Amino acid sequence: MGRFFMAIMPFSDAATIELPFGRLMRLSLFQVSVGITLVLLGGTLNRVMAVELGIPVSLIAIALAVPLVAAPARALIGHKSDTHRSYLGWRRVPYIWMGALVQFGGLALMPISLLIISEAKPGTVIYGEAGMMLAFLMTGFGLLTVQTTGLALATDLASEEKRPRVVAMLYTMLLVGMILGSLAIGRLLGEFSPLRLIEVLKGSALVTIGLTVIAIWKQEPRRRDIAPSAEPKEPFRIALRALRQQKGLNRLLVALAIGTAAFGMQDVLLEPYGGVVLHMSVGSTTLLTALYASGSLIGYLIAAKLMGKGGNPYVVAGVGLMLGLPGFASVIMAAPFDSIVVFSLGIVVIGLGSGLFAVSMLIAAMGMVSAGRGGIALGAWSAVQAMALGLSVAFGGFLRDSIVGLADAHWLGAAFASPASGYSVVYLVEIILVFAALASLGPLVKPQRIEPRAKPPARFGLADLPN
Repeated sequence: MGRFFMAIMPFSDAATIELPFGRLMRLSLFQVSVGITLVLLGGTLNRVMAVELGIPVSLIAIALAVPLVAAPARALIGHKSDTHRSYLGWRRVPYIWMGALVQFGGLALMPISLLIISEAKPGTVIYGEAGMMLAFLMTGFGLLTVQTTGLALATDLASEEKRPRVVAMLYTMLLVGMILGSLAIGRLLGEFSPLRLIEVLKGSALVTIGLTVIAIWKQEPRRRDIAPSAEPKEPFRIALRALRQQKGLNRLLVALAIGTAAFGMQDVLLEPYGGVVLHMSVGSTTLLTALYASGSLIGYLIAAKLMGKGGNPYVVAGVGLMLGLPGFASVIMAAPFDSIVVFSLGIVVIGLGSGLFAVSMLIAAMGMVSAGRGGIALGAWSAVQAMALGLSVAFGGFLRDSIVGLADAHWLGAAFASPASGYSVVYLVEIILVFAALASLGPLVKPQRIEPRAKPPARFGLADLPN
């Protein structure tokens, strides 16, 4: 019976004698905690702040963009954990623990900051806004620290041949955490009230830090040979210089930035759109994140199958971009049809396209880099993706508020009087960005006879896969 159970379990082949399946599943709980936090940051809170609390979308966009723009620091965090010296003999655990504490502090600070803003008392709103920015920055930075060093710990514990499967499993657990978190938070906030929101935020802070503690408990072996020392550490500039000389990488990163902006600009608008335009409840709009994550998970699995058969990653990425076109169009058309079904279908298709694009572009980037340069390639990939996502989220919020302001001032005519007009303009800009990303990606697509690709592995896996 045990063998049958292991045979049908996804990623059960990632386990080894040194890293059994039960221990591996426990380690993956840190990704579940990251998924829950992402649901709060990118889904529930932005809808509540925009609709129930009346905070300008542009301000929310800046709050969401701050931790995303700071995300390139994950390469430095990973490098620090690689070279950390501790009397306790740990490298990764101190960084994971400190990241979890910072994330906990950010979630704990959010309720009081949001209440101060919602009360709108003269002279106090500025303190609430400052607290909100600090809370988002702490939560985002803590999340990135936990995820970066957690993935590094997983690669330390896994054997070289099983490492791709282990990290691929951890990425899947991130999406599972987002789905489960969306379902749970949506149910808890079915009947919204400020008190219920405070309870959910406090409970989420406790759950996430609890899952992280369980995940890292007795995972990293203590090494007595690791002690504080004054040994010089190798700088980044040598690896960066070698990376910049890689043929085609610059164009790949440009396509990645444009495509990420195309899919990411609507992150801050998704749930407010459902609340303002389609009059969905807080619980219902929170479930939209589950739909998006489900679409991304399906896209990841499809990309895994195609890559396992030797598919061209640029072609798969292009297919993902093109799926964004009907997805964005469905979201736009949901307003005139007043259809939640059309809206939900569009979200699933956008998630599917985003999953195909992100995974394929990462595989292409890792395939370009010579042996021993995988870490710095991942850092460059993460930096470009994070910067593009952060800037596009902020731009999307400002663009929506600008269109609404001009419409309210009767500068744009009766056609823009609808509550959906600002959101629709943002989605139209995303459609334009999809075409721009396809144009930048085109020169990288080369047939097998011109640029032969390596034989695919027997089992698909990603050596280093970020969120």
